[in-house]
Amino acid sequence: MGASRGDAADRHTPVLAGRITELLSPALQSDGAVFVDGTLGMGGHTQAILAANPGAIAYGVDRDTEALRLAGERLASYGDRFRPVHAVYDEAFAILAEQGVTRVDAVLFDLGVSSLQLDESDRGFAYSVDAPLDMRMDQTTGVTAADVLNTYSAADLERILKVYGEERFARRIASAIVREREQAPFTDSARLVELLRRAIPAASQRTGGHPGKRTFQALRIEVNSELDVWRDALPAAIDALTVGGRVAVLSYHSLEDRITKQALAAGAISTAPPDLPVELPEHAPYLRLLTRGAEQPTDRETEDNPRAASARLRAAERIRSTTKGSRR
Repeated sequence: MGASRGDAADRHTPVLAGRITELLSPALQSDGAVFVDGTLGMGGHTQAILAANPGAIAYGVDRDTEALRLAGERLASYGDRFRPVHAVYDEAFAILAEQGVTRVDAVLFDLGVSSLQLDESDRGFAYSVDAPLDMRMDQTTGVTAADVLNTYSAADLERILKVYGEERFARRIASAIVREREQAPFTDSARLVELLRRAIPAASQRTGGHPGKRTFQALRIEVNSELDVWRDALPAAIDALTVGGRVAVLSYHSLEDRITKQALAAGAISTAPPDLPVELPEHAPYLRLLTRGAEQPTDRETEDNPRAASARLRAAERIRSTTKGSRR
């Protein structure tokens, strides 16, 4: 793998681990309670949950086989209380059900790029080092960032840069990519960064941060189908929760947070028609929001862990069963 080494605990500081543990632990008090970390990464959040809840069992889900290996080393002292699952998180609950896990008490999703992916210099996630333009979270399957750059039309490139990267200069960058690839296909990140430095006006670069930030984000989201996966994953997690079960979500992108907010809010309001004199049980909310809006890291945490800066935390509790979910 890449240049960065060391064990997972040395390389990873989990975002808002204390607050997440506080929010989820009330659902994990009984022996055999099931916690699902839908985005295991390097295992920091799962370690905090297992330490705080000695009767809980954790299923750690990740599409990245290297993350599963490193997290497994980090969590080896917990023995059979930690169980790795190689899957994309929208598939996790179906896979767990096939394994007989039909009761889930708490779920966490941390939607940021993991420390592993940012630190490994040969993955192509970081714009600060030259590397092959891969960006696949699961390196065993799917198209790469280079494939996107070399095959997408100018219109499709503009769309993903504008929507997923919130890039003001999406059209200018897309046109430059199409012109540049006619000379030679894109293969490495340094060439893309150099193109972005030329395409984005100097004044914007002085105030808007690194010129690669938004384009690299857009490519990562496209390569990994992150928003489509997330739209499917959160409802599946809510359906799997028992009554009294809890879900927490860390988002780092406005579109991810919007999907999260809408899904949790939809479960926390009555669906009774306005003219109905009495609310029927099936119209009652099935979620209770545990956070007031989206919580953010403190200034101190952001200073200690700069990757936490854009994090937004939302959480909810399952308060009644529905026809699809909640098996208790």
